[in-house]
Amino acid sequence: MRVIFAGTPPFAAAALNALADAGHDVVLVLTQPDRPAGRGMKLTPSAVKQAALARGLPVHQPATLKTPEAQAELRAAAADVMVVAAYGLILPQAVLDIPRLGCLNIHASLLPRWRGAAPIQRAILAGDTETGITIMQMDAGLDTGAMLSKTVVPIRATDTAASLHDVLAKAGAEAIVAALANPGAWAAAAQDEAQATYAAKLSKEEARLDWREAAESLARAVRAYNPAPGAWTLLDGAPLKVWAAAVVPGGGKPGEILRADAAGLVVACGSGALALQEIQPAGSKRMTAIAYLAGRALAPGSRLGD
Repeated sequence: MRVIFAGTPPFAAAALNALADAGHDVVLVLTQPDRPAGRGMKLTPSAVKQAALARGLPVHQPATLKTPEAQAELRAAAADVMVVAAYGLILPQAVLDIPRLGCLNIHASLLPRWRGAAPIQRAILAGDTETGITIMQMDAGLDTGAMLSKTVVPIRATDTAASLHDVLAKAGAEAIVAALANPGAWAAAAQDEAQATYAAKLSKEEARLDWREAAESLARAVRAYNPAPGAWTLLDGAPLKVWAAAVVPGGGKPGEILRADAAGLVVACGSGALALQEIQPAGSKRMTAIAYLAGRALAPGSRLGD
């Protein structure tokens, strides 16, 4: 099958590689323009661009798909289908109408739950026990198109956004290959709008831990914001990132340090307590809380968050 592929991050690169390995003719790859990255802010190609170039596939990086020039290039590709995964650009109706079989999206949730930009993180934050992959026939709405297939993936109690991302990337790659293997069997099912929820984009400020919340909620936040933007709090007025934490017995004023010794760093929450296991002080590398406390004394009764 002749395929146009549109995507940007590693989640999408997994699907691109799977489609090429399955023997599909990927006639054009669309991805976001190179962005500055790293300490030197050097222009860096996306994961999808790197995967495409490694396979010798043609790459196009338009700033928008709304121009006649961009749409003419898509028509010239004469594709049967366009596969989209975390691309980052809006597809106007004129683009959706170009491929013979339309445009399919690989979405990292069980639609209609968690439409939008951050479905993986929102599922963890909400305490969902499962998520998955939906292969969807795209329309002009935000993740509102008819569904072709769903793959359920359990959310483990230890999953971070990073670990769940990797499981879903593999599931998404397998699901799109299965879908394209037999387009004659596609049976589109409409989404139930009454069940829809929205996965808003994450912000750094949102990732600041509010110690008035329950320990269980804060533990989910630590997992959901790992690796980005990273859960954080304040210690002596400076940011302290929290990369791993666990709920433990305890109680006190929210943010109060209940224990800070060789046994660990335990902080009181709105209900229960949170043991900080891996942290990152401002200007330092990630380290265990025990390693951090070995070089610094924190008196019980001190507070985080102020």
